[in-house]
Amino acid sequence: MARYRGPKNRVARRFATNIFGKARNPMLHKQNPPGMHGAKRKKKSDFGAQLEERQKLKAIYGMLSQKQLVNAYRKALQKEGNTAQLLSEMLECRLDNLVYRLRFANSIFGAHQLVSHGHIQVDGKKVDRRSFVVRPGMVISVKPASRQMKAIMASQENVNREIPEYLSLEGDNFSGKLVVAPHMDQIPYPLPINIPLICESLSHST
Repeated sequence: MARYRGPKNRVARRFATNIFGKARNPMLHKQNPPGMHGAKRKKKSDFGAQLEERQKLKAIYGMLSQKQLVNAYRKALQKEGNTAQLLSEMLECRLDNLVYRLRFANSIFGAHQLVSHGHIQVDGKKVDRRSFVVRPGMVISVKPASRQMKAIMASQENVNREIPEYLSLEGDNFSGKLVVAPHMDQIPYPLPINIPLICESLSHST
């Protein structure tokens, strides 16, 4: 899977928040949006509003591609239930994201690396596919040989980041479980996101 190598701080400044949850908040250094003189914000059209919501959602989950987002929407559309809820649940339950939520990594990009390099197990078996969707009851753990990695140890010590209520963490065992499927209102998005509006815009891509 392609790895995002573009400017992260510029994206955070664009949305005026530490959207990637980095330890060094980029907003402390430069608070204005990127561009000359802080790029004055203009009133957005309906398309512009939909585009911004999609971009925020893709950024939160580690700069997902448009193709990945459309594929997730199509899978949600095939299931019975509220499509917006199903889409948010599917993205939140990605393995790389839950590795980040469980504090095994300091950022979503660090979680990408842990999963891709084979440091993460699901129910005791190595899974190196970041987009793997974890189901309730599954246990996510750090491979025993990887538990002394400095990045993992440092992230586990960062107790300022709360574990969402739909997850349980056993820090001593470097493992955690998805207890229940997360509801859209429980997901700790770093900024407001209009998921129904995203679904409306994605409906034109199917």
